[in-house]
Amino acid sequence: MESLPGAAVDNHSRRRAAALLALLLAALCALSALGERAPAQEETELQRKIDELENVQSQQGGLESEIERQNAEINALIAREAAVREREAAVAEELSAAQSRLDEATAEVERERDNLASMRARLKRAKELLRETLVRIYKTGTPDALSMILETASWSDVLAQAEYLDRVQSYDAAVIARVDALAEEIAATVARLEAAREEIEADRDVIAEQRNELASARGALEGQHADLVAARAERRSSLNELQGRERELQKGIEPSAAPPGGATASLVDGQAIPPANAPLAVKSAIEAGNRIVGRPYVWGGGHGSFESSGYDCSGSVSYALHGGGWLSTPLDSTGLTTWGSPGAGSWVTVYGSSGHAYVVIAGLRLDTSGTVGGSGPSWSTEMRSSAGFVARHPDGY
Repeated sequence: MESLPGAAVDNHSRRRAAALLALLLAALCALSALGERAPAQEETELQRKIDELENVQSQQGGLESEIERQNAEINALIAREAAVREREAAVAEELSAAQSRLDEATAEVERERDNLASMRARLKRAKELLRETLVRIYKTGTPDALSMILETASWSDVLAQAEYLDRVQSYDAAVIARVDALAEEIAATVARLEAAREEIEADRDVIAEQRNELASARGALEGQHADLVAARAERRSSLNELQGRERELQKGIEPSAAPPGGATASLVDGQAIPPANAPLAVKSAIEAGNRIVGRPYVWGGGHGSFESSGYDCSGSVSYALHGGGWLSTPLDSTGLTTWGSPGAGSWVTVYGSSGHAYVVIAGLRLDTSGTVGGSGPSWSTEMRSSAGFVARHPDGY
């Protein structure tokens, strides 16, 4: 610091002296006020603060119990929603397959109808030809045996002409009979295919009704879910206010100490390797995360029961926390915003919001894409922005 010139030093000294004098006067006034206050009044004020703190903590306990109960209800609803969604997807596949069968049956019926129309046209033409032949024979007259003998040059010609006439008549009759039989056969096929198509259509309608019922059930569950989330949000807001008042009342009683920094895990072939000095609970949480890495993303997966064929974002986080012994019931992403203690931890930090959640354990992020049909849980060394997320951590970690 540079030295002050003479006049400035005098002014600075005078200001310091005035400030010290004012501070001394304030202290004397405070001591005088304390001396004048009656001991009973001090005890009453202290007791009031203690009573208020106990009341605030009691209200917090009630709200926390209610939020925990609502968390359990929401978790159960998510599990039911997931089951309905899974069934709905299966029924949608059945409906699609039934529609495909119906389309194929309809196309086959149309093809056979076209064949039937073609056969009926051929039958009509054959009958017309036969009718023309019969008319011609009627007009010219059927040659008798004597005329045929007299008009032919040889006996072999007589036989040939007679055989020809027989063949013509037999051929016309055979063509008509064959075409008629084919028309009847195709008509029977069309009737059979139409019956099959109607049966498939009925099955399709039954499946469609099942899908509509499942969609209605899912809508009702989603409505209950939304109502519970809204009610929990109100209680969480009240809890936040009480926690703020509690901090005000306890301000200055216990100094806050920053937790020690944890070591960083390593990532090998998609599996997290915990650091040697990591606490046992942290290692267990990492091992739990490793068990579900590679599972597909499934909406609601990991809720209702920790074990699932796939996991969503909050299901993945809940599974890892359960592995560390910090969670007994899965939580949704919003429920994780009030879990544990506020702020980032030294070893474990959960980031939650109303739409997504992920966890950072020993420097590695366990996360999902958060979209249906997207990637399931996986570890990553890259950190994502925590903007819009609430950070929480288990006590002591």
